Amino acid sequence: MEKMSDHEALLREAFRVAREAREAGTHPFGAVLVGPDGTVLMEQQNAFQPDHDMTGHAERVLMTRASKTYDAAFLKECSMYTSAEPCAMCAGAAYWVGIRRVVYGLSEKQLKAITGDHPENPTLDLPCRAVFEAGQRAVEVIGPLLVEEAAALHEGMWD
Repeated sequence: MEKMSDHEALLREAFRVAREAREAGTHPFGAVLVGPDGTVLMEQQNAFQPDHDMTGHAERVLMTRASKTYDAAFLKECSMYTSAEPCAMCAGAAYWVGIRRVVYGLSEKQLKAITGDHPENPTLDLPCRAVFEAGQRAVEVIGPLLVEEAAALHEGMWD
């Protein structure tokens, strides 16, 4: 069984990726795919830039890459750590890929309070748990965690 400190360390990897995304000039979201042994297998920054892809969320892109790289039997033992709670689209992608766990920083509700009605991030206030509960298999969800650190990634971004 994992310790909370393990989850926090891996979540901070997603925060690092989000910081790098912001430094690269895109939205401050990051996600990492973690194997059953705790190894980071892939990381993904938000992919809104350079083409203004509104579906280029870090989590959705990561799940697409993961499904093309690993087989379903392996992915059902993997976890995704993400700087903010997966939106409905990203939660759907995680569900369809078949990962076992999602760990996130900011909740959708907290993110919406930060972004407001910014046209580049019209945040859905729909918990990923609600998306997963509508499915036919369980996806473990842990979060929100390290909320202050997660919120700091967005300071001044959505003004």
